[in-house]
Amino acid sequence: MSNGFGAKLFQGQQMRQEMRINPRLYQAMELLYMPLLDLQQHLKQELAENPFLEMTEADTQQEVELKEETQESSDENEIDWEEILLDGFDAGGRKAEYEHKEYVAPTAVETQDLQGYLEDQLHLLDLGEREMRLGEEIIGNLDPSGLLTMDLETVVEGANAWIEEVREVALARAEEIDDAEEREAELQEIQALFAPYTTEEADEVLKQIQTLDPPGVGARSVQECILIQMGLEKLEGTLEYRVVEEHFEDLINHRWTDIAKALQVSTRDIQDVADGLSRFDPKPGRALNPDPEGYVIPDLIVEKIDGEYMVFANDTNLPRLRISRAYRDIARDRKQFKGENREFISAKLNSANWMIQAIEQRRQTMLKVMNFIVDRQRQFFERGIQHLRPLTLREVAEHIEMHESTVSRVTNEKFVQTPRGVYQLKFFFSSGLSTASGEDISARGVRDKIKHLVDGENPKKPLTDQAIVKLLLEDGVKIARRTVAKYRDQLGILPARMRKRV
Repeated sequence: MSNGFGAKLFQGQQMRQEMRINPRLYQAMELLYMPLLDLQQHLKQELAENPFLEMTEADTQQEVELKEETQESSDENEIDWEEILLDGFDAGGRKAEYEHKEYVAPTAVETQDLQGYLEDQLHLLDLGEREMRLGEEIIGNLDPSGLLTMDLETVVEGANAWIEEVREVALARAEEIDDAEEREAELQEIQALFAPYTTEEADEVLKQIQTLDPPGVGARSVQECILIQMGLEKLEGTLEYRVVEEHFEDLINHRWTDIAKALQVSTRDIQDVADGLSRFDPKPGRALNPDPEGYVIPDLIVEKIDGEYMVFANDTNLPRLRISRAYRDIARDRKQFKGENREFISAKLNSANWMIQAIEQRRQTMLKVMNFIVDRQRQFFERGIQHLRPLTLREVAEHIEMHESTVSRVTNEKFVQTPRGVYQLKFFFSSGLSTASGEDISARGVRDKIKHLVDGENPKKPLTDQAIVKLLLEDGVKIARRTVAKYRDQLGILPARMRKRV
């Protein structure tokens, strides 16, 4: 029967390749990324959904005490899970009659973070499974401002690290196939599907991410971020675009005259361009980041005990998980289970074991990272921000023998409570400068010195950038004037001529 539009229905076969990657690998990456509150909610949800998981006695002690008075009636109405499993347990979840006994995790009301917002858009793009997973890896390595400050080659290395692990598992399973022809076909398909990513692939996927909202996200520098936003406004070829594309270093250092001479326009024109560029956002991810003035629960705690700084995981409010003894005994005799029941038991038991191991791995990784930070930044804890030493993600990764992308995930959106206050873990990472004594000082420490100098200056005779260079040199810090100007801009401090007061 015609539908009036001339459309016809056809039935046919189509071959397509898809990556059948174990979703637990992605869950493990998500667990590393999760802040403490998100992880707490996630574990409560797992407890509600997986009958093979239970809290340890320490966590359930109070609940047991509250129920002691009704223990006899509870024993009479105790659910015989073994009987339920043997008599046709619904593999999709627990029976409705028991749903009122379940713990219901409260619904999170906080706004979506940058990573989730971008991944939702990514899944709407016309990408294959392989490109989709690489896109998720790139998004997971964006910093809070929405920029990709890590080399694309490093991102590819991180993606290939877990794709290699999955390929080995898939190959091992394929080797178990009895039929030789079927086994060979499966092995060839796996080799094709799980081939290592290339930088060219990553570059193409990154271009797709750079089309997402907010404009400028996924850029590898502030310059590229602004150029992306200008491209969306079709400004290529304009004076504005040329200033950013060809003279960005002069632009951020306010060298209007140099730019004007190079482009053969007036200094006034360049100043007008610079004023107009303020409408572009160099940190497009800020709007989707948590309020920095809001309350946070630190993931880690650093305390000074007997002269030594000790690191502790602040996970006392996290449910301590273990495999339920009752369900473990039931699962031992799997021969009595068939079909969906057997599959359900295997899946839930494996998921429970994996979850316990993944949480402990997350905890140990965070402690390793923070212990190295404390050891490297001891002078900060003793004397303050001006004594921060330069530190990179790569240094930490090499010390704890993990990939740089893993360290990036561990430190993203994590907080630590220290004797000097609560800080994001990213706070301790900064590039460095040399001092007259041959030691290194972090760029963050130098910026703090500049801020203190400007705060204490005479408003009628404000310090020029060159004057700040000389004062810092007296303090043993060697720094170029243009670097002072850059740091001053980052601090939101105007040039001396604009700070002068009559």
